[in-house]
Amino acid sequence: MSDSTPILPQSDLESRPSLGETIERCIGDFSSAQLVQAVLVSIAWFFDAQQTFISVFTDAEPTWHCTDDSCNGVSNLCQLPKNSWSWDLQAHTSIISEWDLECASSIIKGLPASSFFIGCLAGGLILATLADSSLGRKNMLFLSCLMMSVSCLLTIFSTNMWIYSVLRFINGFGRATVGTCAIVLSTELVGKKRRGQVGSIGFFCFTLGFLSLPAIAYINRGSSWRKIYLYTSIPTILYCILVRFLVRESPRWLFIQGRKEEAVFIIKSISTSENQRSLIMDFDNVSFEQETWNVDLYSAIKILVEKKWALRRLSAIMVTGFGIGMVYYGMPLGLGSLSFNLYLSVTFNALSELPASLITFFLIGKLKRKSSLLGFTIMSGVCSVLCVVMGKIWTSVEIGLELVAFFSACTAFSLLLIYTLELFPTCVRNSAISMVRQALVFGGVFSPVLVAAGRQNNFLSYGIFGLVIGLCGLFVIGLPETRDTQLSDTMDEEEYKERAAAAGFNRLV
Repeated sequence: MSDSTPILPQSDLESRPSLGETIERCIGDFSSAQLVQAVLVSIAWFFDAQQTFISVFTDAEPTWHCTDDSCNGVSNLCQLPKNSWSWDLQAHTSIISEWDLECASSIIKGLPASSFFIGCLAGGLILATLADSSLGRKNMLFLSCLMMSVSCLLTIFSTNMWIYSVLRFINGFGRATVGTCAIVLSTELVGKKRRGQVGSIGFFCFTLGFLSLPAIAYINRGSSWRKIYLYTSIPTILYCILVRFLVRESPRWLFIQGRKEEAVFIIKSISTSENQRSLIMDFDNVSFEQETWNVDLYSAIKILVEKKWALRRLSAIMVTGFGIGMVYYGMPLGLGSLSFNLYLSVTFNALSELPASLITFFLIGKLKRKSSLLGFTIMSGVCSVLCVVMGKIWTSVEIGLELVAFFSACTAFSLLLIYTLELFPTCVRNSAISMVRQALVFGGVFSPVLVAAGRQNNFLSYGIFGLVIGLCGLFVIGLPETRDTQLSDTMDEEEYKERAAAAGFNRLV
């Protein structure tokens, strides 16, 4: 398949500064305005985490006790008369007890959570390219957060499992692009020196959002599950208002769309450069041409598939994401099997993400993307497999290995998204990260089945987790290193860099 986009001549690229170089020069050093924008955008991850893991508490199966002697020694309440047992707490503390689902099939009990992840997949496929094409980063972030918060609020009024599941699907549909837009927008508002650290702010906010859930649930213990949705939806709606009026659009995306005046205005508002009056003159001499392919809903995905180098990068990074997602979403599903109460179990699991976020934040500028991602996926895989072996010999070591495996998967998750945004140019960056996040969620789809099978044979859960993430991580070997590289804005620019790198490699050979 031939490429439809002409490559800019080498002489033109060398004689005139690129758009990325000009933006970097005009933005200057990291300013307080850039910090405020980065933090404000990254807060979206906080609410993203709450909606991702909220069903751990709202859909939990409550504990029960016998009310007479006829049920002593029976562990399955479905074998008992209804009047011989009772819930330890009020029925409205969980959807299971409120809607009498204690004897329903596992498919019915898991329908809301499944609907949420199916919504994430559908939303990622349908909304993936809107931030690159018509809506832009800011508007897509606003609409996604608004859809997520409103559906969360409406969930309070659910009267049965079916309405509840539909609203969870809508919630997942809206949530699908929140993290993608947040990481892309926050990193495009700063220079390359702070790109990695700014990208990791979102992961730290995600960890805090995860940690907030057991606190909210513990305060709400004994009360209706609907209050948890209320307490998480109202702050999200207020956040949407802040995004609408305070967040700036990506100047890189505005230039790609030909909206030069708006882009220059935003750069002036966040720039530390003292020579702001010359900004327009600087951009007049930029070696930049708008993409020649038509910008429609699926044009970004189309161009990623048509370009061989882009398809090769996207395929490798998505396979790696599949393996990471299987472990990242799979291990928290085992919370019920831990010897802690539910609140402490979720807190313990969420705390495992905190050091991963901190390591990414403080060391991202020094870490090589490719080798680090490869190392953490292999470490996670090895520790996961060792969990199966050591669990039969030394239980305390098994718990430690499980924590290391999950920590490594969390760190790999963070590195994967930062690596992806550096691998692709501005015109398709949001779409590329959306597709990688889809691969992460798709890996999580298989996790519940493996966890269920692992209750009988531990290798079918942790063993397969380890093998999959270890093997999938090997696919990054063929990808280029991106640390301290200039972000490209067009497919022309990135393809020129790809060909230049290939020509340099051939000369060395």
